[in-house]
Amino acid sequence: MIIAVFPGQGSQTPGFLAPWLQLDGAADRLAAYSEWSGVDLIAAGTEWDADRIRDTQVAQPLIVAASLLSWGALGDRSRIAGVAGHSVGEFAAAAAAGVLTEEDALRLVGIRGRAMAQAAAAERTGMSAIIGGDEAANVARLDELGLTPANYNGGGQLVAAGALDALQTLAAEPPAGTRVIPLQVAGAFHTRYMGSAVDALRQAAATVAPADPAVTIWSNSDGSGVAAGAEFLDLLVDQVASPVRWDLCMASFGADGVTGIVELSPAGTLVGLAKRALRGVPSVAVKTPDDLPAAQSLLSGVDA
Repeated sequence: MIIAVFPGQGSQTPGFLAPWLQLDGAADRLAAYSEWSGVDLIAAGTEWDADRIRDTQVAQPLIVAASLLSWGALGDRSRIAGVAGHSVGEFAAAAAAGVLTEEDALRLVGIRGRAMAQAAAAERTGMSAIIGGDEAANVARLDELGLTPANYNGGGQLVAAGALDALQTLAAEPPAGTRVIPLQVAGAFHTRYMGSAVDALRQAAATVAPADPAVTIWSNSDGSGVAAGAEFLDLLVDQVASPVRWDLCMASFGADGVTGIVELSPAGTLVGLAKRALRGVPSVAVKTPDDLPAAQSLLSGVDA
């Protein structure tokens, strides 16, 4: 089973979409994505600086747009038997699986980004990655500090979220055997601090008619496959204020016999985690159009 995975973060450096815009039809697609999301994604992906594209309300639709551009450029996708997304990448995965139309995915992610930015502005919060150590001990330390484990990424990585002063204490007094790395994000995503964003997204999602997925799609909620489009859409909404269980998604990939992974743009993060958690499973990170031949070789079963 070969699967496609869609990132919630990645190498979205200034100008990273420029190579994709050289592909036939890409500019027209990105113009449509811009209209649906309410963000000028062509300018964001080719002209804006790092600070502007890290803005939550820009970053989220920009990541989903990049994933869908690269997904469309893969060519023959008939051997892809399943999809999954990490955090906001679940919107691209939902479009790839046919649960959402591309228009609905970009419209909803635009609303999500704006609502999460607004929620993040209400209190001084943030996120930090914890690398290494014992997971149970790390979670216990977060509980002591009133922090939330927001992303269980697997491969020895946990992301903490909550009040900035508590995150500073975590960095100063980390759990044994760990490194704590502050992340450049606007707030405590996937925690209770995002409650107002859940409400805004739920209201918007009520106007959407999801379809059942055409391929297997795994959920960040618990790593399980979801057979009903309406259920997956509900989980997409709840996920805004709930932990991302990418560790459980990868466990499901292994249990379900995944034999290859293609990560769509802006790629690199999820393939890196898979190399540690799913050793021996071949993978390709599609960062630019130059990576498409390797992805197509994996899909065709031919060595690159």
